[in-house]
Amino acid sequence: MEDMDFLLFIKKVKDYTSIDLAQYKEAQMKRRLTTLRMKKGYSTFAAFFDAMSKDKALFHEFLDRMTINVSEFWRNANRWEVLEQRFLPEMLRKTDRLKCWSAACSTGEEPYTLAMILSELGALSNSQLLATDIDEGALDKAKKGIYSDRSVKDVPKKYLRKYYRQDQMTYHIDESLKKAVRFQKQNLLVDTFDTQFDLIVCRNVMIYFTEEAKHMLYQKFAHALKPGGLLFVGSTEQIFSPGQYGLETADTFFYRKMA
Repeated sequence: MEDMDFLLFIKKVKDYTSIDLAQYKEAQMKRRLTTLRMKKGYSTFAAFFDAMSKDKALFHEFLDRMTINVSEFWRNANRWEVLEQRFLPEMLRKTDRLKCWSAACSTGEEPYTLAMILSELGALSNSQLLATDIDEGALDKAKKGIYSDRSVKDVPKKYLRKYYRQDQMTYHIDESLKKAVRFQKQNLLVDTFDTQFDLIVCRNVMIYFTEEAKHMLYQKFAHALKPGGLLFVGSTEQIFSPGQYGLETADTFFYRKMA
């Protein structure tokens, strides 16, 4: 009965939102959502779905739990340094107008990190920077650009001084960066992707998907890149046999689309 309750919940969520929970790893997703359901006082997933379909705040809490909106600026800083010092300058020698996408951007730390780096390289005003996520609540936070001191702990000092305004325990992103990033809602598993990207950043997201969903997404990301374009993934998301997607390893956690 318990399994049927969860399977019916998956079906209802897909019908209601187009979010297919069956493409996420079942054990960890079920555990995470069961914790939330019980915390809110619902004995079944059927009752939980009925409640969240009527309560927008509860629905956003479900999305937040489902997507694990934990992000930081300069997460794995040495990888961002490789992007800043090697790959972006290489790209900018070929074109002065880069097309970049931060996929599953959560509350905006990664696209704003990229925006700061592009600004330092003198390329932000000429670049397109798209940032997408499935969670509208996370996107609202990203658009506001206000962060806790914990989120900025790895930001290099020169960036912290130049691109943030401190207000007691919070940090406000500079308006020039907020104007440079276009945030929009997107379901990676369902929606079509734009194409001809020079850079796609999608980090610490694929770990939540099934192998079948990952395979589909890597194909979609590869198609969305221009030849020579880069996919930048998270520290636990090494792609085995990238050649099957028309990609090759460019550096640790960077994959280049082959010509």
